[in-house]
Amino acid sequence: MLEQYLVRPHPQSGFAPRDNRLGLSVRHTPRQNRLLAALPAENYERLLPHLELVPLPLGWAVYEAGTKMNYLYFPTCGILSRIHVTKDGAPTGISIAGNDGLIGVALIMGGDTSARRVVVHSAGYAYRLRADVLKREFERGGTLQQLLLRYAQALITQMAQTAVCNRHHSVVQQLCRWLLLNLDRSPSNELTMTQELIATMLGVRREGVTEAAGHLQKAGLIQYRRGHITVLDRSKLETLACECYAVVKEEFERLLPDQTAVDIPFKIRTARSCARQTKILAA
Repeated sequence: MLEQYLVRPHPQSGFAPRDNRLGLSVRHTPRQNRLLAALPAENYERLLPHLELVPLPLGWAVYEAGTKMNYLYFPTCGILSRIHVTKDGAPTGISIAGNDGLIGVALIMGGDTSARRVVVHSAGYAYRLRADVLKREFERGGTLQQLLLRYAQALITQMAQTAVCNRHHSVVQQLCRWLLLNLDRSPSNELTMTQELIATMLGVRREGVTEAAGHLQKAGLIQYRRGHITVLDRSKLETLACECYAVVKEEFERLLPDQTAVDIPFKIRTARSCARQTKILAA
């Protein structure tokens, strides 16, 4: 059942113990998040004492729809999904966020509650910031305000393009788009996700995902095995995808150029540690 990993409560008391058992060698820094990396030193130094590193366990519901948001989250490793659930309980993914953005964008738009459920679909880490600290800094204006508003604009584009894609394009094209968006926010070409999760995010039946994934695997674009997807040929995946992926990617790159400058050894270590964390925190 999807519910077992989409609505798992956050194990608050398990933060430090679980993290310590991982034995991670990766050095975490807020600058691994693209938004925080783009901040001028003055803004960054003011936020730094308030940024708290927290793990993102697979399946943790960061927010439920209608709940008050006391923190914003800036992911450095891991991917989160914003999910809309209809009155009859049918879930559909509307956007994702990784180290390219933040979770809690409503707080910069004047709201203080989450309109959607937000869950972790790829385990990792984030720096969280108290809502009152962010609001105070946002009201100063300047670079931080402009940066977060640009992110909000890019996010709106992603949501709008998702709606277009789900309405007009095939399941194969939708799957290609979603895999590519996840790859852009992942430190490796390997993704941990089940067909149930993919079906939820695309708002389609699991059988449709099975058929689409089988098509991509037969064509040699991916390898799928027990909830793990390895992308073997990204260029062909981009060719097979509809224009929706390119529209979203180009808008993010235009509004939010990558300034993280993460080196290859770091990406390799991060990929390995995230894979280990996914197995432990999902247990």
